[in-house]
Amino acid sequence: MGKTTKAEIIQALSKECTISVQETWKIVETILDTMSEALARGESIELRGFGTFKIKQYGTYTARNPRTQEKVPVKPKKLPVFTVGKELKESVNANRKRE
Repeated sequence: MGKTTKAEIIQALSKECTISVQETWKIVETILDTMSEALARGESIELRGFGTFKIKQYGTYTARNPRTQEKVPVKPKKLPVFTVGKELKESVNANRKRE
């Protein structure tokens, strides 16, 4: 399986919208920065048909160091999570073969 990079997305968007790569880069960076800032403020981001980004709060818990088996306290943290939207899920599974 391959992967698509941000640079490849920018190239495709630039070509599709017939705007310069530099302008496209600014647009993509603005979108990503705006999303990051919203998540940092604790807001969720809903992209209809694609999915939802939100922050999940994890409390303090005790983990175990796999090398030493020593118990280690883990501080509370926030992590961004993505929930896939119905249309994206259907699109990904559209060509799935029945087993």
